[in-house]
Amino acid sequence: RLFSSDTTMGISRDSTHKRRKTGGKRIPLRKKRQFEMGRPAANTKLGPKRIHSVRCRGGNIKYRALRLDSGNFNWATEATTAKTRLLTVLYNASNNELVRTNTLVKNCIVQVDATPFRQWYKQHYGVDLGKKKKDAPEEEVKQSKHVVAKLAGRNKERQLETSLAEQFQAGRLLACVSSRPGQSGRCDGYILEGPELEFYNKKIYKRKHR
Repeated sequence: RLFSSDTTMGISRDSTHKRRKTGGKRIPLRKKRQFEMGRPAANTKLGPKRIHSVRCRGGNIKYRALRLDSGNFNWATEATTAKTRLLTVLYNASNNELVRTNTLVKNCIVQVDATPFRQWYKQHYGVDLGKKKKDAPEEEVKQSKHVVAKLAGRNKERQLETSLAEQFQAGRLLACVSSRPGQSGRCDGYILEGPELEFYNKKIYKRKHR
């Protein structure tokens, strides 16, 4: 390093340098303290996995994800979770710049690969969601009476939203990131469904057709 820690500007989270509510100046009572320290943002991007560990106060360790390409996503109505590829960032309520640069933060809306969920659905219900009506019929696989009865029982209560079915046809699902990639080093979340999916579809459509 060319510069010592004394000459470089640090990120501080203290409020002693700010003015009072009335507008009067505060007289600083002390210098900066390490427990008031801040760190640069992680700005996690899409790409081959790269995670740095950061030693924090109390000897705790944070995992600063610099690049991520996959994560665990939960499909709540079907009570299943799968590891899947992250394809792109589609929407961010706080900043459009984070969409353009494909930056992963908590609560951003991403597009993920539908394949793991499609495979699970076929295994669980015996229904291929990625198959189009025009496609040639597949050869029937021999199944025992027990398996046939089990699948028939599951299919009685099976419900799938049309908007989700359309996404499965395209092979891409909309999901929301619920973890903090810059803190935990992971990009986990859940598949969007129901009114939430409808809400974000409108937002994404408005953003594309401005």
